[in-house]
Amino acid sequence: MATPLHAYFQGKIVPYAEAKIGILTHGLNYGTAVFGGLRAYWNPEQEELYLFRPLDHYERFLNSAKLLHMDLSHTPQSLTQITIDLIRQDNYRQDIYIRPIAYKADEVIGVRLHDLRDELAIVAIPFERYLKNDTNAHVTFSSWRRIDDNAVPARGKISGAYINSAFIKSDAVNAGFDEALVLTQEGHVSEASAMNVFMLKDGVLVTPPITDNILEGITRKAVIELAQSELNLTVHERSIDRTEIYLCDELFLTGSAAQIVCVTHVDHRPIGAGSMGPVTAAMRDLFEKVLRGRLPKYRHWNTPVYLNTTVVHQN
Repeated sequence: MATPLHAYFQGKIVPYAEAKIGILTHGLNYGTAVFGGLRAYWNPEQEELYLFRPLDHYERFLNSAKLLHMDLSHTPQSLTQITIDLIRQDNYRQDIYIRPIAYKADEVIGVRLHDLRDELAIVAIPFERYLKNDTNAHVTFSSWRRIDDNAVPARGKISGAYINSAFIKSDAVNAGFDEALVLTQEGHVSEASAMNVFMLKDGVLVTPPITDNILEGITRKAVIELAQSELNLTVHERSIDRTEIYLCDELFLTGSAAQIVCVTHVDHRPIGAGSMGPVTAAMRDLFEKVLRGRLPKYRHWNTPVYLNTTVVHQN
């Protein structure tokens, strides 16, 4: 992975090599940090780099920070503007990934959230595919269960909570799979290791509800709208049983880093015909056009980096 050139760190943009924290930093030792992940996509015809739904991403980021008693004194608009300034500093003309992180910055011993200093950092790096096998993924059901809202809230992107995702992902890959699905404590399908789940059955698109311990994905939200408005699909948000997955017609995963991943086999069982289905293919093609600002109807989801002068509210 490429090394970032610059970072927003302690209130200013600095060379990445200068953005350092100490070993005793609270966020490093106790996982008392929250992060985000958003992407920007290069459109060569327009010579523009488009941030995808940054205000939505930063609203979720600030809500995650709120869960950890953080006061960052920022708005989604101000964070988006910092991100634009950072990207312009490095003059990226390619697809990139942006990682904001807020963390408890004091170098102290003791587990707590109160009476600690909060810091913000943002980096941007060139980025292509999150999952190499994104058109023919083979997944399994993980033996790990999804973290519960009453233990560690999954709707917050809390750094320490992602050990759950790390267990899920590594065990699946080490067993020869590309990814894994994980169940709630009640036995319902929740997510993949770090992606939302969509299942097509009898022409209806189904995705787990936010109450099944999922991250409220920005890509998930976009896919629901696109499925209804552009593909004329009925979308149901409801709990999904494990065996429903084995018998569905199509299955795909969504996420900001991953975009849309087609799943063709689960636990060595073919999904549908065992190859990408027409709805998944149509959604992948549609979403790619949206991300690069090629569909005027959804241009309000795209914030241009180089033409942009003022960040305004985004519906």
